[in-house]
Amino acid sequence: MRYAGTEQFRWRIYVIVATIASFVLAGNAVAVAAEQPQRDYILIGHPNPSTGPLAGFGEATPWADNRIADFINSKGGIYIKEYGKKLPVKIKVVDTESDPTTAINVTTALILQNKVDMIVVAHTPDMVNPVTAVCEKYNVPCASMESPVDAWLINGPYKWSYHAFWTLDSVLEIFTGMWDEYAGSTNKVVGCLWPDETDGRAWMEVFNKKLPAKGYTVVNYSGFPFMTSDFSPAINLFKSKKVSILTGVVIFPDFVTFWRQSHQMGFTPQIATVGKALLFPTDMENMEGNLPEGLTTEVWWGPNHPFASALTGESAKGLCDAWTQKTGKQWTQALGFSYAPFEVAFDALIRAESLDKEKIRQALEKTDLDTIVGHIKFNEEHYCETPLVGGQWTRTDKGLWELKIVYNKEHPEIPKTGTMTFPIPK
Repeated sequence: MRYAGTEQFRWRIYVIVATIASFVLAGNAVAVAAEQPQRDYILIGHPNPSTGPLAGFGEATPWADNRIADFINSKGGIYIKEYGKKLPVKIKVVDTESDPTTAINVTTALILQNKVDMIVVAHTPDMVNPVTAVCEKYNVPCASMESPVDAWLINGPYKWSYHAFWTLDSVLEIFTGMWDEYAGSTNKVVGCLWPDETDGRAWMEVFNKKLPAKGYTVVNYSGFPFMTSDFSPAINLFKSKKVSILTGVVIFPDFVTFWRQSHQMGFTPQIATVGKALLFPTDMENMEGNLPEGLTTEVWWGPNHPFASALTGESAKGLCDAWTQKTGKQWTQALGFSYAPFEVAFDALIRAESLDKEKIRQALEKTDLDTIVGHIKFNEEHYCETPLVGGQWTRTDKGLWELKIVYNKEHPEIPKTGTMTFPIPK
């Protein structure tokens, strides 16, 4: 499962940028990175999109980081043989500003200046790929999640990085599984929104190849940048081709611009199933009126997933409830995937009993762990697939937007919580 071409070149350029940045930060960078710091705690670096267009993904990071670190420290920390005792864990979160180049720079600083023992990263290819590339360069173990496996594999093969999430084949099966239930009521013409970035190109390659084989006609609108203000060319294209199903992978600001303009121009498809943009209840609240009603998307995780952490005992529902009680906010899918990478990281450190980076890497490689997002066991390409189901947004009696699980054919162990509404209300 490897996707080559422009993306391979793009991320190699990022590594070159990281190389230049590293020598600015420190003289002999590789030697500096290899030094064993003298301190009385374990330090894990966490580059995170705290601000910028991906901030919704990183919103729960500080809370989730503190929660699992507090649990580990309540047990006295993690035993390290070199010290002959348990050491507490500390997590250093640094804002990437949702920018890949900034992600490179802050990761380089975490490794060369802060001398972290490990890196943990999540939240889309634009965060995960540059961070893992830097970790590979400086031989630093890295646990990553929440980026489609296909996009992550572009920069492989890997030695120091280990990843868990779903594949684009899986998301395509979920999307078409929802559409197939109503195939007799649509013309099976699919309008696709593909931005000019990592996810957009990877998704377009898979969907263009496999949708026709499933009987769908594909109409692409591709190559547009983030924060596009005028989607009328796309809307006119979709109207002219009689598109009845909308899909794609876009950031929320771009989707809401498209969706508002679609309604203004009289384009309302029967089904709209979009990746990335439709994940968070706070975003649905920011769409006026009834615009989110009936929108469908992938569901990676939530309170009804029957998973619990073997490391901490925390269940998916328990974590969601604790988040809501502490913050007053609804759960988000990214909450579980902010917590789970640290389950993997801490489990590896516990088994390694060492801060030697090669021993930590070997422990990561042998991960075989029940986590809050499912069972994690890495294959020879250093990744593990996590389960995926389909969901639809609907407004509750209390006026809140809720993501109901409406499709679970591939993973019936994750229960449905609703029935899909068709078509989207106009």
